[in-house]
Amino acid sequence: MEHRDGLGDSFWDGPAVRFGLFMTQVNKDWPRIVEQFRMAEELGYDHAWLADHLLDPHGSPDNRCMEAWSLLAGIAANTSRIRIGVLVTSNTFRHPSLLLKQAVTVDHISGGRVILGLGTGWHEDEHRRFGLEFPSPGERVERLRETATIARSLMGQQRTTFHGRYYRLEDAPAEPRPLQQPRIPILIAAHRPRMLRTAAEFADMWDTFPTLEGTATENVTPDVAERIRQLDTYCLELGRDPAEIRRSLWATEDAVRSEETFRNFYETYRPLGFTDFTTTLPRGDDFGVLKRIASDVIPALRTAAS
Repeated sequence: MEHRDGLGDSFWDGPAVRFGLFMTQVNKDWPRIVEQFRMAEELGYDHAWLADHLLDPHGSPDNRCMEAWSLLAGIAANTSRIRIGVLVTSNTFRHPSLLLKQAVTVDHISGGRVILGLGTGWHEDEHRRFGLEFPSPGERVERLRETATIARSLMGQQRTTFHGRYYRLEDAPAEPRPLQQPRIPILIAAHRPRMLRTAAEFADMWDTFPTLEGTATENVTPDVAERIRQLDTYCLELGRDPAEIRRSLWATEDAVRSEETFRNFYETYRPLGFTDFTTTLPRGDDFGVLKRIASDVIPALRTAAS
C-alpha cells in the first residue's frame, strides 16, 4: 500500500502494538476535553476516544454530555498527531450516509487521523428519553451490517446506490474522498456471535472488553478468549485472514491504578493476540500515574513487541 497518511505510516502498516485513552466527555467542558486529548498526544499515545451518548449512561441523566462527532471535529483541529475516534458510534443515532459525511469531514480536518468506530447502540433509556427508535438486538445488528456495507461503498466508489431493508441510497456521490486510502479504517465493537461475524466481514479493527455489568457486554457469556476463537472462525469461513484485523481491548481505570496494574493488563491480553490497548483515565484524573506509565512502561512494551 503506497499511501501514507499524516502520521507517516498508514493504519494498516503501523506499529505492532498501539496504546489509547478513552476519555468520555460526560461532565466536561470544551477546554478540559481538548486539554485531555492534547495531553494524550503529548504523552505519546497512539489513539484517543470519545463516547457516543446523549446522556451519562452510568450516572444522573442531568449530567452534561456533548455530542461526540461535533466534538471530534473540534479535537481534530486542535491536535496534530494522535489518531482520534468515537468508541463507538451508536448506529441508532445517525443515518449511515450522514455518518460517513461526518467521518470524511473529520478525516480532512485531522489530516487523515480518524478511525470510524461502529456499534449497534445499547443504552435503551437514552433512546426513550430522546425519542429515538430502539429496535430489537437482531435488527440493530442487521442495521449495522447495512451501515458497514454503505460505508465501504461510499469510501470506495464514486457513486453509491443501495437498497437495503433499512436504508436506501440513490446514486449518492462520494466527494470529497477520504484522505486515508483505501478508506477510513473501520473499528467494530463486537462481543456476541452475530456481531463477531459482522466484524470478521467488515472490520479493520475489532474492539471488545470483559463482561461488565451496566455496559454493552452485560450478560455476555463467552469470555474474551472464546470471542477471539469465534472471530477467527468467522474470518476463515469468509475466506479472510484473521491477521488482517487489529484487535483492540478496552479496560476500566483499574488497569491504570499503577505501572504494575497496567503491565499486568497488557501481559494478560497480549498473548491472546491483542494489538491495541485502551484504558479509561485513572480515578481522580491522576495524570501522574498516567505519565509514569507513558514514560516508563509503554516504551518498553513497544520495544518488546517490535
